[in-house]
Parts: sequence; C-alpha cells; structure tokens
Amino acid sequence: MRQIFPQIHRQLEAKLTGPMTADTPGADELVAALAEFYAYPGGTLDRPWVRANMIASVDGAISVDGRSGGLSGNADRLVFTVLRGLADVVLVGAGTARTERYGLAKPFWPQLRDGRPPTPPIAVVTKALSLDLDSRLVRGDPSLPRTIVLTTTYAPADRVAAAARTADVFVVGEGHVSGHAVIEKLAELGHRRILTEGGPTLLGELTSAGLLDELCVTISPLIEGGQAGRMVSSPRSLTAGVELVALLEDDGFLLGRYLRPAR
Repeated sequence: MRQIFPQIHRQLEAKLTGPMTADTPGADELVAALAEFYAYPGGTLDRPWVRANMIASVDGAISVDGRSGGLSGNADRLVFTVLRGLADVVLVGAGTARTERYGLAKPFWPQLRDGRPPTPPIAVVTKALSLDLDSRLVRGDPSLPRTIVLTTTYAPADRVAAAARTADVFVVGEGHVSGHAVIEKLAELGHRRILTEGGPTLLGELTSAGLLDELCVTISPLIEGGQAGRMVSSPRSLTAGVELVALLEDDGFLLGRYLRPAR
C-alpha cells in the first residue's frame, strides 16, 4: 500500500501480503497511519460528519453476483475495518443489510475506539421493518451496542414491538425515512462521526439532501460487466461536485477520498 496523492514528506507506505490482523508485524504502525490518513475533522464536531465507504469495479459495478465482497482485496478490507473503528455509528439501508448479510460490527483495532464501546452500533434504515427479526443484527449481543432501527409508520406495530426487545427502534417518518430525519436522529443519540456503507438508494437520499460530506471509494481492478447497479441511485439526476483529497494504491486497487464542498 502506498500513498500516491498528495505527495508529502512522510508518505503512507507498507507491503500487504495478506489479510491484516492485530498479530501481523507492523499492523499497529499501519493502522495508526491509516487512522491519520482517514481522520475526521479535528476537535469537537459541531454537526454530524457523514462519510460513505463504497467499492466499484473499473467499469462501475458495485457487486459481483449481487454482493460487494467479490470486488474486495486486502487493502480494501483493512480500510473497511479502520473506517469502522473511527466511526461513532455505521449506517446502512435495509436492502444492503439483507444482501450483504449484515451482523453486528466486529471488534477490531481497539486503539481507534478512544474509550468508546468496542464497536460502533449498526443503524439500519427500513421503511416497513422488513428485517429478519431473528438475525444476529436485530437480536444483538449483550457485550456490544444495540442495533439502531430507523423506520416509519408503515412498520407493523407487532414488528416494532418485537424488534424493540433487542434493538433500539425509532419511528422517524410517515411512509418515508428522509436523509435529514436519519442524520438528525443519529446526532440526537450522540453520534457525530457517521459512516454509511450504502446501499445506492440510501446514498442517493443523503447526496440529494446535501448531507454527504465525504466519499471514500475503492476502485477494484476488475471488469464486471453484467447488470450490477451503480453506487448512487436516485429517481432524478444528481450533479454534485467532489474534490479528490487523497489517494492510495495497493496491488492495482485505488482507494480515494473525495470531499463535497463545505455546507
């Protein structure tokens, strides 16, 4: 892994030969460098900072056989865990939670948690609470933060009650969960560093509402073809400028950070 933009005196550079774990030689140094590379704005945030992390093939596909894992590599998986370690909460749409078989966030890199719980909670946006209520995502684990469920008045009362036994359920919309309602509720719960992992509809909602501050994109050195979707989906065209502020490369994978103009 090497930093190719911007060119600075002390660049991030390390050799990844396989999956990175806490026992891998040099792991602490590399994780510390990545934490600096992906640091949120300094000081106490006066408003939520919304960061998205997505992966796509060279030809724009965001999945292989319906899931993103087929596009990933060692560097992308490492950055995935670092970004989760830096976040206060991980936000995801119900469709992505189902397709990617989400569970609770796993404890990784405790040095990034700064006295916070060992993992960030997962927050799921679901119009009708169409989640598997017996899944580990909803049932939870007493040693980890409870999953946050953000739903609407369309959700059946019995499903809301059932989910609320093991998760924190909030009705934040009437038939639709807006991006503003999502971010406002998470901020109300004390979460300022918000990491969203998609899917495309949720990311489109946040982008169209002007709520997305940062987009972290991994470009996988694969050509997928097929009918895989794009990373942002919206019923109308969204033209939103972003600025490339940093770029890493590892084994053909490009990992970029893009910032939206200040809002």
